[in-house]
Amino acid sequence: MSNQEYKDKELEKELQNQEIDKEIIDDQEESNEKQDVESESEKLKEENDKERNNFLRLFAEFENYKKRTSKERIELFSTANKELMTSLLPVLDDFERGINEIEKSSDKALLEGMKLIYNKFKSTLNQKGLKKIEIKQGDVFDAEIHEAISQIPSPSKKLKGKIIDVVENGYTLGETIIRFPKVVLGN
Repeated sequence: MSNQEYKDKELEKELQNQEIDKEIIDDQEESNEKQDVESESEKLKEENDKERNNFLRLFAEFENYKKRTSKERIELFSTANKELMTSLLPVLDDFERGINEIEKSSDKALLEGMKLIYNKFKSTLNQKGLKKIEIKQGDVFDAEIHEAISQIPSPSKKLKGKIIDVVENGYTLGETIIRFPKVVLGN
């Protein structure tokens, strides 16, 4: 083999080595680009997940806010007349006392007129959400619902510690008690 042929072969080998090196470098660059794209993709996914999580939290907070304000608005409307109703309760009590006194007299026309006015007044208050708390003699005393104003000796053992008489009726406006019933307990 001649010197020229040897040089040509060496040159050819060197070119092949350079091509192999270039392919290796290209593969490495491709691999690096893939890793960069994958890491960038992962970063974007993480960022997307974070933003989605923030959005869901914000959405949930907004839904809770809407529910809370809606509930507050309903409560406000249901108790908006609380002051007016509370001031009309003594008038309602006076009506009941007046009817009880008129029943003792013999004037039936006056009694009928008073009952008509009383029923109309009571039904108007009921339409606005006022409800009477129903209590009977012998009901169990509940400190959260009743207000005990006195205790008397009970007429029977069954009434001991129970309600004997209702001095003043109690009323609710919607779900709220606006006046507790005043009761007498058996001792």
